Amino acid sequence: MSLSGKLVSQVEIKSDGDVFHELFRYKPHHLSNVSPDIVQSVELHDGEWGTVGSVVFWNYTHDGKEEVAKEIIEAVDEEKRSVTYKVVEGHLLESYKSFSITVHVDIHGESNLVTWTFVYEKLNETIPDPNKLMDVALKVTKEIETHHLK
Repeated sequence: MSLSGKLVSQVEIKSDGDVFHELFRYKPHHLSNVSPDIVQSVELHDGEWGTVGSVVFWNYTHDGKEEVAKEIIEAVDEEKRSVTYKVVEGHLLESYKSFSITVHVDIHGESNLVTWTFVYEKLNETIPDPNKLMDVALKVTKEIETHHLK
């Protein structure tokens, strides 16, 4: 069993892909209004929203527990509509030596595809793959879609 892994999931959305990308790049602090059962708050600790090197602090619910994550925006690709966050503190690092999250949007007219990619290294072989966290990301995606289609 490998300690390093990559988990990729895609979900189709009918809401505006540019709005979705903008939300994760510049306005993640609005997610607590869109998906309050999962995201309690998102705060900017350093830098500016949406810029590489900025530090973002998340309070969220995962697997029925309130957790936190401090992340650095590691990369932004405006053309590909992607943002990559690297986790530097928080509950995920109790199980993973490293963890990064990329959210990417492909726009195809009225139908858009959101791709979530987790790249991680487990602390040991007993740590499960982050499938439950991916379920959370996909649920937030659908809640964003529902919110924007209203």
